[in-house]
This record gives sequence, C-alpha cells and structure tokens, in this order.
Amino acid sequence: MITDMFEAKRRGRAIAAVESHVRNFFAGHEVQAHDYDLGPGRREAVPGLRIIAASPGPRGNLWTYLTAGCWSAVEKNGHGLEFALTAPAGDEHFVDLLAKIAYYHAGHHLDLEHSMPIGEPWIPGSSCDHLLVSLPYLHGPDLERCPLPNGHARILWTLPVTANEIAFRREHGHEALEQLFDEHEIDPVDSKRASVV
Repeated sequence: MITDMFEAKRRGRAIAAVESHVRNFFAGHEVQAHDYDLGPGRREAVPGLRIIAASPGPRGNLWTYLTAGCWSAVEKNGHGLEFALTAPAGDEHFVDLLAKIAYYHAGHHLDLEHSMPIGEPWIPGSSCDHLLVSLPYLHGPDLERCPLPNGHARILWTLPVTANEIAFRREHGHEALEQLFDEHEIDPVDSKRASVV
C-alpha cells in the first residue's frame, strides 16, 4: 500500500515534469494536455497517461503530439522514454495514435531504431502504416533531453513509414534507411508520400 502510494506520487511528479518541459520548449504555442484512459484491462499498463498537443507556433507550422507517462511504465534506474509524433493538423486521431504507442511501448519496450505496426494508415489514404522510432530531428536535443526528479526522460520521434521501408531497414540497417529519407527529402507529414524503396 505504501509502495503503491510512493509509486503513484513518483509517477505524478514525472508526468508533471514532462509536461512542464514540453510547455517550456513550445513556449508561444498553444499547448493542451489530455488525460487519456486506455480503458479496462489496459489502463494499468500506462497509469496516469497524458497526451500533450502543441499547435503550430514559433517553432514550426506543424502540430506535435507527445506522451507523458510512458517513462513511468518502463523506466529503468530513473531513466525512460516518451514519444513525439508530428502531424499536419490538430485531430483526436493523433491523440489516439499516441495512446497506441504508449500501450505498445509498455508491452514491447520500444527504443531508438525500433518500429511498430499501426495496423492501418497513420492518416487515411497514406501508405505509411508503421512507425519508426528515431531521434527528434525536427526539434533537436533540447526537446529530446527531459530532466525529471531523480532521472530523465528521452523524448524520441515516431516517424510514419511504409512496410517496404521497414523491410529495407531490416535488411540494410537504420542508417541506410535514414540516408534514403535524406536523399529523397521526404516530408514526414505528407499523407501521400511515396515509399523511398
């Protein structure tokens, strides 16, 4: 009982620290945080999950959605991950997609250079139906490094990709795929983006 109370307070402090970090990074943007209940049988996987949405503003003309709560679900020695998704619009669909990422992470322990199947296009009509965990290139290390009480969270980017791109990465490696993205100068939020392989 006391251990549960201690963990709940620790989790709450971590979630508040992530939210504060995101709000400071996106100063000048409208930032909203949503409590997200994963539902019966799932909420225990990422208790207290919040999804933060930053609207377009001084740091760019795209929407950015971020998790707050993944850290406490799979942290190790005070260190863990949170996830960001960049999108072309403000839409509840992206909030739900981040919640899927959080739940998947709790069971599969995502990390840099990992991928996740979505099971459907990330935006209707898109050929991208997987997410690739990458460095947050659009925002840089100032967003990536999030200090927490007694630890830190690393915020990684989830980039929508195609099944063919995931197959290429498995065969040729993550760096080779990222090089193709650079050569093709992909727009990461283009719902009509063609596969680079």
